[in-house]
Amino acid sequence: MRRTLPMLLVLALVATGCSGEDDEPDASGTPSSSSSSSEPSPSEPAEPSEPAEPSEPAEPSEPAEPAEDPLPPVTNDLSLPALMREPLTGRGLRVTRTVTEQPGYTQQEITYRSDDLTISGELFRPDGRGPFPAIVLNHGYIDPAYYETGQGLAREQLWLVQAGYVVLHTDYRGHATSDDVSQVDLESRLGYARDAANAVRALRQQPYVDGDRVGMLGRSMGGGVTQNVLVAYPGLVDAAVIYASVSSDFVENVRQFTEPNRPDAAQGYYDRFGTPRSAPEFYAGLSPRTYFDRITEPVLSLHGAVDATCPPRWARDTQRLMTRAGVDATLELYDGEDHTFYSRWEDSIRRSDRFFERHL
Repeated sequence: MRRTLPMLLVLALVATGCSGEDDEPDASGTPSSSSSSSEPSPSEPAEPSEPAEPSEPAEPSEPAEPAEDPLPPVTNDLSLPALMREPLTGRGLRVTRTVTEQPGYTQQEITYRSDDLTISGELFRPDGRGPFPAIVLNHGYIDPAYYETGQGLAREQLWLVQAGYVVLHTDYRGHATSDDVSQVDLESRLGYARDAANAVRALRQQPYVDGDRVGMLGRSMGGGVTQNVLVAYPGLVDAAVIYASVSSDFVENVRQFTEPNRPDAAQGYYDRFGTPRSAPEFYAGLSPRTYFDRITEPVLSLHGAVDATCPPRWARDTQRLMTRAGVDATLELYDGEDHTFYSRWEDSIRRSDRFFERHL
């Protein structure tokens, strides 16, 4: 597995990126999908459990980028190229509370360090010594004022730990008991990408994790966070799944979520950085699609064919552009499924499990 590193916070005013998306009830579903790439079919899993010893092996900071992987130029400090240049600092994963112990797994609240911040989250560990493959989960938009630790991907947490993965669900900065940040940073999707990438690094340092088999799954806004991680830190993970993702074009997200829901915030953003028409290079620097040629790992995208929150066109555009950039990308559209992925969720998580089993 190849690894790289980098960073920088960005004022990404995608204020309500796919909100209402994340109080996900338990669901079962029926398989039905249409795909536009490759990979076989079905498999399965289930639920959480107890103590993980606080552990902080000394894994030295890795250099920023290999020589053969030249970085794109930085034209603005608030950009993905700026993020790419910051070395990862994830470390110090510690258990703060055991939530529950169930047959087969343990569920615990944890913290870890991301840059100079303490970030909270939930850890799910299969029974046994391991080392186990691991997956970092990136949740979608939930108002930080109401967000609680581990919220947003409960179905995926239980399914994946019961399938034999260590699962770390990061809360992101400014959420739950993570360190508070400014309102500007709460809007910063690059800061969230930083926390997700540092979660991978902190997780790799644990003795029960197989550091050569680590994946990432992001839903809605978390799908955008995952795309940012993939382009900023190629080789950091071995495979990634994006569920009902926001657009890979930063401007489309601002227009879909910020302008209608927070017009004053959008206008303030345009006043400060210029409009997409007047400052296209700035907005391109915040769009992961600009850097898809940096992605080195396989990507599976799952999207509802009638998703009105994150339109299927976004998923098709992302798939087309990833493929054009040489990414091993697969898109599956689920007929009749909307943003919630309720009716076909079971089929989609089985598809994700098969994908991770193949690539991790």
